[in-house]
Amino acid sequence: MTWTVMTFNLRNSGAKDGDNAWPNRISAVAETIRTHAPGLFGIQEGFLHMLEELNALLPDYAWIGEGRGGGTEDEHCAIFYRKADFEVLEQGQFWLSETPEMARSISWDSSLPRICTWGRFREIGAPEREITVYNTHLDHIGERAREQGMRLVLRSMAREGQERPAVLMGDFNAEPGDRVIRFLRGQTDIDGDRSVLTDAYSVLNEAPGRTFHDFRGGMEGGPIDYIFVNAPLTVTAVQVDRGLTDGRYPSDHYPVVARIEPRA
Repeated sequence: MTWTVMTFNLRNSGAKDGDNAWPNRISAVAETIRTHAPGLFGIQEGFLHMLEELNALLPDYAWIGEGRGGGTEDEHCAIFYRKADFEVLEQGQFWLSETPEMARSISWDSSLPRICTWGRFREIGAPEREITVYNTHLDHIGERAREQGMRLVLRSMAREGQERPAVLMGDFNAEPGDRVIRFLRGQTDIDGDRSVLTDAYSVLNEAPGRTFHDFRGGMEGGPIDYIFVNAPLTVTAVQVDRGLTDGRYPSDHYPVVARIEPRA
């Protein structure tokens, strides 16, 4: 059995984007998601009204998560799941800070509160098949905040146990040569911690190209949006979707889509 998962930075609706403002893009966002039909997908930069409006166009899905301001305040890193395929067993959220249970908390050199939303899901009709999804959006300014924030995420994943299938996705605001990505790929440690995750891009025969494009398109440069899996899972395919939908880019980031399955 193969699962399709996706990460998609939606571009928040508060930005002054002219013709690319959220109301003009929402149908393209929904159509892009329908095209790939992920069982599970994570979004970044979603205000509550954006999630509700998107969910109205995608009634087969439900979502979990709270805002980085606590409750429904500010941007979400929501995780959507197809209701016919998955049920939620557990869910939670923590802040990427030295006080992770404190809403709106900021540490290190972070410019804003940053969060990680997680959910443990069971496949309907297959009670033995579970998967935990972690979705985050690392700081765009603070390098140390990205590193320490991701170290916190990996420690949270480790507490769940390495034997449980898990996916980490999101906008990491870092290119492949940056330390936080090399850390995730197991190429370096951070304060003695080392990752054993697999980068979905590793199945490609060429560089994935950039994933943030500022509504301009193109692929020159490196990605900042990623999907990683742990040892019980293997990636069989990954795609950066650079297509136009209804004549426009659905967001200023390309969505990243991966097909994953339990390792034999």
